[in-house]
Amino acid sequence: MKLFVCQACDQVLFFENTVCERCGHTLGYLPEENDLSALEPVATGEDDKGGVWRPLSVRAAEGATYRFCANAAHGVCNWLVPEGGEAFCLACRHNRVIPDLAIPGNAERWQRLETAKHRLIYTLLRLGLPIRTRQDDPRDGLAFDFLEDAADGTRAMTGHQDGVVTIAVREADDAARETMRVAMGEPYRTLLGHFRHEVGHYYWNLLVRDGGGDESGDRDEGALAACRAIFGDDRADYRAALQHHYQSGPPPGWQDHYVSDYATTHAWEDFAETWAHYLHIVATLETARAYGLSVGAQAPGNPAPQASPAPQADIDFDPYDVESFEPVARAWMPLTYAINSLNRSMGQADFYPFVLAPPVLEKLAFIHDLVRRARNSVYC
Repeated sequence: MKLFVCQACDQVLFFENTVCERCGHTLGYLPEENDLSALEPVATGEDDKGGVWRPLSVRAAEGATYRFCANAAHGVCNWLVPEGGEAFCLACRHNRVIPDLAIPGNAERWQRLETAKHRLIYTLLRLGLPIRTRQDDPRDGLAFDFLEDAADGTRAMTGHQDGVVTIAVREADDAARETMRVAMGEPYRTLLGHFRHEVGHYYWNLLVRDGGGDESGDRDEGALAACRAIFGDDRADYRAALQHHYQSGPPPGWQDHYVSDYATTHAWEDFAETWAHYLHIVATLETARAYGLSVGAQAPGNPAPQASPAPQADIDFDPYDVESFEPVARAWMPLTYAINSLNRSMGQADFYPFVLAPPVLEKLAFIHDLVRRARNSVYC
């Protein structure tokens, strides 16, 4: 995530900010311009979120006016829409089912869900990926359902089917999610991770199975064969593979070929897990770049000639717009070593508790190339 600056007073701003703490200007995010803008009121509504605003951002069209997304009234969105346009913003238009706000605590859970989802949409937009709603594209559009456990005890499931990503609302409770993480033996489980993983299944359908095109667009006919060559055969029985995984666990030595033990379940899960990690990596590197971070470890003494060199990384490139995956990988490894060490110094678990073996890096490079091709495709 990039850093933003208040156009009225030069205060540093963050993605979810709604008010500049220095000058008091109301803030709104302009997704088309990728800018968080200070706003001047043009006309007011019943409250400050119902009025018309003019952004101070130099990226906004001169004289353009905006309203807040309708979900700003619930405190779950700070994105803007052009005045006279859609009621909901580019992120919220993908919602089909939201949490039942009559249930105590669900307003806060929805806010956490939207924070994660808006960060996902930010990344997808930065990557230039196709991101159409079900209204725009009933067949291949992306939708989100935030689901409650049923009164009869049936538990809502987090998953994906035919472009619909479902997230169990209970995952927005930190205690419930941590309990599940421990029970499942997972080193990492977050709301944002769920969104990134499940949308990986969506893009497998769109970019691999369907070749990145529609009926009138160009298709990458070799995408499916290339994906099978590196991730395995997706035609294997998924239900049987899932049952085998939960009964027997991952195969010995899985760390040499997969980013997580769940990735060993089936080719679809390997792709989705790798996709999620690719999004983890590029989003975090953008943040590191925004802060001007570099890694230059200083080992004490004079290391032996055969010793591995100390981790070094200069994160001085845009990870969303680099041609090759190689500089991304070269920067990511030292950064994780450094931040893992910082976390341990604070008594916290590792920031990135994963090992990226060479075959995993090859899979990540495949995702990178797939995304680059999609950015330039007719479908986008």
